[in-house]
Amino acid sequence: MAHTAPIYDLTLLLDLGAADDQRAKIVADTRAAISADGELLAEQAWGTRPLAYEIGHRESAEYHLLQFSGPAKLIAGLEHSLRITDGVIRHRVIKLPPGSTVVTSATPPPPAPPAPPGAASATPAPAAAAPEAPVADEPAGEAPVADAPAPDAPEADTPVTDDAAADAATAEAPDSSAAAAETDTPPVSA
Repeated sequence: MAHTAPIYDLTLLLDLGAADDQRAKIVADTRAAISADGELLAEQAWGTRPLAYEIGHRESAEYHLLQFSGPAKLIAGLEHSLRITDGVIRHRVIKLPPGSTVVTSATPPPPAPPAPPGAASATPAPAAAAPEAPVADEPAGEAPVADAPAPDAPEADTPVTDDAAADAATAEAPDSSAAAAETDTPPVSA
């Protein structure tokens, strides 16, 4: 059986505060390092995206995905150079499971991570759902009534436990031992 080289994903998060030519140089140098010792299989520029959480007071970064195959020394060299390169906020190399496919330019990037709390949302809020049509048994002109709890039913946020059910049963039908226990205790005087 032929041994296939493993495929790796390299995700780069580049600082938007760095100059455009510096960010382009980081990607070009990474591409050249991969091509020197391995094989660059695919590349996608995902553009500017918000970070899931602030990293060094930065709220967004420029994302790049590079898929490649190569020896372990290539990965060690990439890790070292990206760790010390100014303009790289984060990088991650992940070994893909055998049989994984290589991304193509037609593959859309993954969904953006959620915006940090308090940040303005770039996507519009979904439209409110249309009210339900009245059921045939209801008189026309009246809106359907929401399911409300019965007057003697426990509140929706009150958990019903066996103790609560026992207390409710005791309140409805007190047994004679409970009544006897109440009469045997002397009153407390202050």
